[in-house]
Amino acid sequence: MRYMCLIYEDEAAFQGLQDSDRNAIYDEYRKLGEALTKEGHFVSGSELAPTTTATTVRVRNGKAETTDGPFAETREQLGGFYIIEAKDMKDAIALAARIPSARTGSIELRKLV
Repeated sequence: MRYMCLIYEDEAAFQGLQDSDRNAIYDEYRKLGEALTKEGHFVSGSELAPTTTATTVRVRNGKAETTDGPFAETREQLGGFYIIEAKDMKDAIALAARIPSARTGSIELRKLV
């Protein structure tokens, strides 16, 4: 089964880290990606550009309306995702728990339909 791991983190806090600390986290992500690939769990994934680059689109009365920024103002922002292959939700939870941002943010798991 495929699952999407939506990675939420406090974007401002992450950007406020020292370069060495931020680079250490990126190194953890690189190593995790390599491990998930080797184990046959990695399908896809990417970091997202900052929320300052986001545009939200809604269609109302047949007309597209746009708003600068993400859909909702929240303490944690969607910063990236993985799509993983797991045998079941228990396996997916174990894999998601390995994502570095799970220690300081949260990982939302959603089964792909």
